[in-house]
Amino acid sequence: MSPEVTEFIEKVKEPWQVGLCQDLRQVVHNAIPDVLERIQYNKPHFLKNKKYAAVISTSKDAVSFTIFNATGLELPEGLFDGPPERKTIKFRSGQQIDAGMLTEFVQQASSTL
Repeated sequence: MSPEVTEFIEKVKEPWQVGLCQDLRQVVHNAIPDVLERIQYNKPHFLKNKKYAAVISTSKDAVSFTIFNATGLELPEGLFDGPPERKTIKFRSGQQIDAGMLTEFVQQASSTL
């Protein structure tokens, strides 16, 4: 795991956002064991074979998780936004992630990277 990404997550202001970022980071590592992490555009990006697989971003009241190469995914209605090639899910305070579901989606999307 990248020290840069660890530092980014530790500096997030809201404790609930720190926890979500840590959980989402673990989802990516579970889905892509050889994932490369880096900070780019001031956000943690996760790459497989030098191609974007996922990104975590934070805002004042949310944590967003974007899955790249998502065109072939069959996603639950209303949970994700964005164009077919990248889908984003937003979490707010008090919401829990479905780690199993997200891990499966990241695995599927990254399988052709």
